Amino acid sequence: MGDRRNRRGRGDRGERFREVSRTPLGGVRRAQMITTYGVGSLVAIGDQSYIVSGLDNWKVEDSEAIYEPRLERWLGVDGFQPPPAASPPAGDGVKVRLFPEFYSCANCHELKEFRKFGSPRGKSQCGACEKPLTPSRFIAACENGHLDDFPYFDWVHKKTEFTDSETVPRHKLSLHSTGRTASLRSVVIRCSCGKYASMEGAFGKQALTGLGIKCTGRRPWLGKGSEQEGCRANPRTMQRGASAAWFPVNRSALSIPPWSETLQKRIHPHYKTLRTLIENGVGDDVLSSVIESNKIRRDSRFSVEDVIEAVRHRQRLEESEQPDSDKQELFESASKLRREEYEKLRFGTASVDRGDDFECTKPPEDPDAPLPVGIERTMQVHRLREVRALESFTRVEAPDPTSINDRKAAVSLETQTWLPAIEVSGEGAFLTLCMERLRDWESREGVILRANRIRENHTSALRRRALGTGGKKEISKIHSPISARYVLLHTLAHALINEWSLEAGYPAASLRERLYVSHDMAGVLIYTATSDSAGSLGGVVAQGEYKRLRESLGSALSRVSWCSQDPPCMETEASGVDSLNLAACYACVLLPETSCEVNNTFLDRAMLIGTPDDDSLGYFSSAS
Repeated sequence: MGDRRNRRGRGDRGERFREVSRTPLGGVRRAQMITTYGVGSLVAIGDQSYIVSGLDNWKVEDSEAIYEPRLERWLGVDGFQPPPAASPPAGDGVKVRLFPEFYSCANCHELKEFRKFGSPRGKSQCGACEKPLTPSRFIAACENGHLDDFPYFDWVHKKTEFTDSETVPRHKLSLHSTGRTASLRSVVIRCSCGKYASMEGAFGKQALTGLGIKCTGRRPWLGKGSEQEGCRANPRTMQRGASAAWFPVNRSALSIPPWSETLQKRIHPHYKTLRTLIENGVGDDVLSSVIESNKIRRDSRFSVEDVIEAVRHRQRLEESEQPDSDKQELFESASKLRREEYEKLRFGTASVDRGDDFECTKPPEDPDAPLPVGIERTMQVHRLREVRALESFTRVEAPDPTSINDRKAAVSLETQTWLPAIEVSGEGAFLTLCMERLRDWESREGVILRANRIRENHTSALRRRALGTGGKKEISKIHSPISARYVLLHTLAHALINEWSLEAGYPAASLRERLYVSHDMAGVLIYTATSDSAGSLGGVVAQGEYKRLRESLGSALSRVSWCSQDPPCMETEASGVDSLNLAACYACVLLPETSCEVNNTFLDRAMLIGTPDDDSLGYFSSAS
């Protein structure tokens, strides 16, 4: 990561910039630039705090481009790029900007912008007393993704009597901590005009709005001049290091045939050139020359005609109808992107080349150990590749799988044709539920009532968020798409991940779920798409065998039938964030959040095994 302040302009008009220092301020793994320290996130480096700049300032190498045609088309981009490396030969690192801008000195207690302290270059030091400076603990953010320094001046003066700082230049702020308690009451902001106020009450949802303080629309990760006027969302106070300051909006897709096949992988880097030549009607000799010069064939397995047909196949994909023309309102687990994967996972691959990224086969049937009741089929995914892209991010509220598009923050000032992404390989096991049994179970009154509780709470949360962001959408038209089927499959995935982490020797954080849920889909993929050694040990594939699945599912159901927090856990009317869970806690079915698609929400183990009062609620219970 490089600080934007390491660049200095020279020349009469300042049109040319030279780099003063290429020394990185710090480093993180590339994968973290998608999940933890992406565009717009805050990162502490040494004794200073920074915000990761927008994609406009990223320098990426075309030679490292990541290709996944289905995901590219769904997100409307031309490709993906891994975050740039810090070493000069591989790129110029990721730029960061100083944020928050307000700092304080523990010695003289002054509270003001960093640039006004007169700190020596390359240091974070008070120019007057030569003591270390501390970044502001508090920031202000809104649900539309805007971010700004905490409005200290307004907080002090609007709580008493407002005074214009521009007409009264003697206003100087200072930060004091009495140390009497650990509460915010001990943090006091004083002004040289004599007014003061503690930070008590600053974290209330209406604390800033109640004083007439509005969102400034600032987007410091995009630089000066990027402010958005007229934001109607309520600004909220939060700690600089709070997890709610940045939530990534990640999108992902599995590489499936034909895009996972060796030939398509070879033409990816040269696709645009080949498509242009074919569209212009060049002769076969010219095409053959281009194909040979780029070493697309490499061996005798593929002919020139094979390459041309592969290019035309991809061209047809681009020219066909968009996968989800209204994807802003789409529940991702039911998207066409997932539907395509569902079909490939359900029926597997007939033949696989050694260079393919996808291999899925049906395990041999075992007469002595048939599939568990309620499971229609199981498949072993020996090889899979997943591309994960950072589409955007949110603040204050975690992204909801059904409403994130109303409040996504911009990752660049100018429109970019690419998004940052990583590709990971692994293995997995896929299973589907018996549709006939599932439809019978979904029609039961008790199941409907429990699912409705979660759906109503989710609808209320969606409507509250829409009001908080000042959106124009009609609130009464907002409804949750969550169904009993989704809650069942999601809870089943969690129960199996917890069980397989014990049986197969994987840490739970190395396993991930991928749900396929709609009126005609009911499947779950549990896989290990990770870049470390825990991604290819073969343990998850083995769980797809009939005997092992029967044993592990039985053990998982037995394990979730009792929780150390029972009876409160099973009898609770609502639990979790926004009351989106029923019988679910960290003692039974919750997982590390990296393993879950929807942040440990929409879970209820009663959907699996029923309740002590009603066994028929459980899909796998004996009463079913």
